[in-house]
Amino acid sequence: MIIRIEHIGIAVKNLGISNELFSKIMGRDYYKMEVVDSENVSTSFFKTGESKIELLESSSSESAIAKFIEKKGEGIHHIAFEVDDLKAEMIRLKKEGFRLINEDPKLGADQKLVCFIHPQDTNGVLIELCQSIIENEKK
Repeated sequence: MIIRIEHIGIAVKNLGISNELFSKIMGRDYYKMEVVDSENVSTSFFKTGESKIELLESSSSESAIAKFIEKKGEGIHHIAFEVDDLKAEMIRLKKEGFRLINEDPKLGADQKLVCFIHPQDTNGVLIELCQSIIENEKK
């Protein structure tokens, strides 16, 4: 079951410049930076209420973020929903006819297991489902 919007992911060319920009917009600094080697990205997180903004900078020209920016430019890359049971949601969505980009949950940023739904099945919006690895984590 989907619990809430966990974060909105924004693809950026330069994390340092974008961190300064979003610090001004949000009125606070990011609370966390992280490198996700498996996705070839560096990320930073800003908290707003119960949700977050995740900035993503590519560390490789072959990463999904680099390809996204090359094709569409900087901007909203995905919307992430927190779920209570990622594997159960993956099974449910497959039964509903959605195509998943990854067949098994994988480790993402911010101590989350993640899975993506193909944007061709979701009106062009890349949807990430995520579940906290740490029990009862609410950031």
